[in-house]
Amino acid sequence: MTLASRALAQLATWPDLRQAVPSCGLGQAVRSAQGEIAHFHSDRDVDLRLTDRAIRRLAKDLKHTGAIRIVPGSQWVTLRLDATSDVDLLLTLVSVALQAQQSWSDPVDRVVSGCNDQRGAGFVKADLSGI
Repeated sequence: MTLASRALAQLATWPDLRQAVPSCGLGQAVRSAQGEIAHFHSDRDVDLRLTDRAIRRLAKDLKHTGAIRIVPGSQWVTLRLDATSDVDLLLTLVSVALQAQQSWSDPVDRVVSGCNDQRGAGFVKADLSGI
């Protein structure tokens, strides 16, 4: 069992989440009643929608881990699952994402952009100086 499949299996048991087809069409996804939360694109890469506000709030902490990449202008972060601790981090951040979706909804007129995989960014080092 890969780390991604282990994480997906754990998230599938959460009462606020259900498995879904990702809007980008690649891999598997989990979503809440408010929208998509995570896209599992491979055995190692997961895009997680945190919302702009949550990313700004956590940016300093997120940039210190080698497992996370932030793409400027995206509401999604990309996690690389290389160790069990990365799965633990993903589960923690999914909880943050659920709270962010419920507490800090995006403006009604703002269109949610696609995940980082759709941007062709994948797991690339991003410039965080603007955050």
